[in-house]
Amino acid sequence: MDFIEKIGKTVEEAITEGLIELGVTRDNVDIEILDKGSKGFLGLGTKMAKVRMRKKFNPIDSATKFLEDLFEKMKIQAVIDVEEKENGNYYFNLRGEDMGILIGKRGQTLDSLQYLVNLVANKEKENYVRITLDTENYREKRKDTLEALARNLAKKVKTTKRSVVLEPMNPYERRIIHFALQNDRFVKTHSEGEEPYRKVVISPINHG
Repeated sequence: MDFIEKIGKTVEEAITEGLIELGVTRDNVDIEILDKGSKGFLGLGTKMAKVRMRKKFNPIDSATKFLEDLFEKMKIQAVIDVEEKENGNYYFNLRGEDMGILIGKRGQTLDSLQYLVNLVANKEKENYVRITLDTENYREKRKDTLEALARNLAKKVKTTKRSVVLEPMNPYERRIIHFALQNDRFVKTHSEGEEPYRKVVISPINHG
């Protein structure tokens, strides 16, 4: 339902009825007064007030509802814990049994879900919000794995003096590799190729 219309003896009474039906507070709805109503004369010609009310778009509620509906269709029982970070960033942690199906190979399913959730959250929002989707601490574990991989491959590059090309990664994972080696004076990194097959290249630095 996009909106509801309520009537009452006064505008305030109609609004109160609408808030009760929608189950929200006044600051969470847009209110349009269709008719202010009138008392008439000597009780004759009384006209009821009428308002149209619509819930304001809430990006986090919409994203949560999207995931809940999706999990219901997938027959997955998952609890969604939402944590607000800084600068419009939110962390959604998914808890439940067999969360591996939501992670997928190298996190591809989780990344796809995260992409869709951000589309839903920002479809009617002027100020962009960023939602990070995670489960079983996968993001942190993956970050540790990639940082270790970067250091090990950097050692190989220093020893062989040859560049190494990593497997295709998404932008977030490529940034982890770049940041892990940004202070290494003996190697440099850059990305090449087109999405979604863009790869990080680790190359030796010739100090002469």
